[in-house]
Amino acid sequence: MKYEHGISAIDTGFFRPQFDASHLIVEQGRAAFVDVGTNYSVPGLLAALSAEGLTPADVDYVILTHVHLDHAGGAGMLMRELPNAQLIVHPRGARHMIDPAQLIAGATAVYGPEEVQRSYGDLIAVPEERVVQAGDGFVVDLAGRLLLCLDTPGHARHHICIFDERSRSFFTGDTFGLSYREFDTEQGAFIIPTSTPVQFEPDAMRASIERMLTYSPEAMFLTHYSRVTDVPRLAENLIEQIQAMVDIANANSCTADRHVQIMAQLAELYLGRAKAHGCSMDAAHMRELLAMDIELNAQGLEVWLDRKKAVAA
Repeated sequence: MKYEHGISAIDTGFFRPQFDASHLIVEQGRAAFVDVGTNYSVPGLLAALSAEGLTPADVDYVILTHVHLDHAGGAGMLMRELPNAQLIVHPRGARHMIDPAQLIAGATAVYGPEEVQRSYGDLIAVPEERVVQAGDGFVVDLAGRLLLCLDTPGHARHHICIFDERSRSFFTGDTFGLSYREFDTEQGAFIIPTSTPVQFEPDAMRASIERMLTYSPEAMFLTHYSRVTDVPRLAENLIEQIQAMVDIANANSCTADRHVQIMAQLAELYLGRAKAHGCSMDAAHMRELLAMDIELNAQGLEVWLDRKKAVAA
């Protein structure tokens, strides 16, 4: 999908169509990728580059919003193909790109070794000298086009969002939630937050969303999935749901079947809001499309609950 201002969305092929996007920014014959998908995404990214009349040598940057594997798993393999590129990543995420052993261990703990191999393949380290740590306020200069990196925790503590002054847009990774195109209606895009384990922090996520609004963005480019507009409405929807998710988690903090109850109530929350948004697909199909997110959001809320309890103890 091609947009204005030299921005393209590339479906990485992860999980299902229109689930996981990489974005390519082209400026005066130079290019940057924002998020990259997995190892299996790399051929498609290179093909998209070629379709723009560019070569791997024309890519100056690979920018990662954060190092979760659906965003960054293919970074090492892609960097091998891009002789002039630097990898831009939050300071907390840099070491995981240089040595991905802990990333592999974390993903294996959540998904199991067979699923990690099937979904992501063998992660490849990025040479330390090619990794640039992008703290809050770091500016990437893409052929004179300035891309501002903001520290945006909430989904993860190693998360940046990137503001592109040219398009008046943010590349938001997971901080500005998930919006699948199947849920679009005449009312516009439908959006939900993501509390994927293990670093969900609701207050930080709300603050990150509110901070991005101060830039008056005209659009947000989400990894899941691509461009949304009507940003103030979507931000309000996200903040409402963050509170609803926190309320669900707290209400089930001490229940014996905590995970089952949180999942059921999250499904009720999201499907109810989707119906109110005018989504006409049947409930079973909605549940199918949101199944992974309901499961991971429940896990993330439970990790947050357990962390709160540990701090209070």
